[in-house]
Amino acid sequence: MSGFNMKVTPEIEKLTQICKENSTLDLSLYEKYDVKRGLRDINGKGVLAGLTQISNVQATQVVDGVSRPCAGKLSYRGYDIKELTRDYINSGRFGYEETTYLLLYGKLPDSQQLADFKKLLANQRSLPTNFVRDVIMKAPSKDIMNVLSRSVLTLYCYDTNPDDISLPNVMRQCLNLISVFPMLSVYGYQAYNHYVRGKSLYIHNPRRSLSTAENVLRILRPDKQYTQLEARILDIALILHMEHGGGNNSTFTTHVVSSSGTDTYSAVAAALGSLKGPKHGGANIKVVSMFEDMKKQVKDCMDEEEVGEYLRKLLNKEAFDHSGLIYGMGHAIYSVSDPRAQVLKSIAEQLAVEKGRMKDFALYSMVEKLAPKIIAEKRRIYKGVSANVDFYSGFVYSILELPIELYTPMFAVARIVGWSAHRLEELINVDKIIRPAYMNVLAPSEYIPLKER
Repeated sequence: MSGFNMKVTPEIEKLTQICKENSTLDLSLYEKYDVKRGLRDINGKGVLAGLTQISNVQATQVVDGVSRPCAGKLSYRGYDIKELTRDYINSGRFGYEETTYLLLYGKLPDSQQLADFKKLLANQRSLPTNFVRDVIMKAPSKDIMNVLSRSVLTLYCYDTNPDDISLPNVMRQCLNLISVFPMLSVYGYQAYNHYVRGKSLYIHNPRRSLSTAENVLRILRPDKQYTQLEARILDIALILHMEHGGGNNSTFTTHVVSSSGTDTYSAVAAALGSLKGPKHGGANIKVVSMFEDMKKQVKDCMDEEEVGEYLRKLLNKEAFDHSGLIYGMGHAIYSVSDPRAQVLKSIAEQLAVEKGRMKDFALYSMVEKLAPKIIAEKRRIYKGVSANVDFYSGFVYSILELPIELYTPMFAVARIVGWSAHRLEELINVDKIIRPAYMNVLAPSEYIPLKER
């Protein structure tokens, strides 16, 4: 075997070891030179790398001159995410499109502006002729994030003006990508389900009159059927995942790549590559898989002592994937609480009642209560630990019967809005390529001629 199908041979293993021996840094040097690993300090506070007006993440407040942890807050363009979602829930209306307008344009639309914007997105909700056949179905993959990236890069070829980074052209491209991301994701899954799994193939067209959340469920399900509660809860989940400050990995990637002056498709493909990582967008898959393993290993999932013992085994690397992590617990910024998790929990309970999944909901609630205490017993923590958005989003997706292959793509369907807002903000305000410094810590070497080595 050769090329992409070549196995890892002893020769490659040996070369890898040489690479490791000559690339391993002395980690104490990070402290010596005050270099923040992961661009975060020991308390999880990020290194200031830019300015933004798009969203704000708050996890601390100053009391008597001292910064102290507080209940987490997230705002979009200055509006508290809890207030936004509460209004959508109470009024029974879908908020994805309205929140998209807010993030892109910096203000809430009035009724006419919202109606016009919904119509604009609906009119963009189509793919080039034969794109599904020629691109999505050509090389089906179980990794829908890679399908998304390939599809986005291929759309560059269909754009008659792909490299123009003038603001109106970038706006056009962003609106188009926001509109078609649900189709690229779901059709990518349908191709995989058919060509790899041997299941029936369903390619349903979206309806212009439906919201983004409704269309996701319509084109995903064989019978196109869904309840209004299902669609409204998916809508809220998408809104909560839309944006999370400029410093999260994929959004920072968007800023970095956009600052080089590259095209929109390349910038979005780079962000997708970041979001795919299990430390970022793929985390909710780990949460669901962890709970499935828990239900197999624990005899009585309503017994706090048994569940607590399983959690201790997770931390001791004796259970599940032996990573030593309780997935869905803890966040780079939030400590007391993640506001997104709180909103998701409240709506997840409604859906659990409708779907007869209250026993599972009770288990999630129990783990949410026990995990911080058990982590505090086992680990030295510098800030509080609480359930993050991934903890309940995976549960919500599982109740909605979304295939696990679509969990991270659903994150992308939401986050493409935030990426678009940040790309536009970068192009509007900063005409300078992002290029931080790395310190070389290796001493100079004298060249040795080949025959003397």
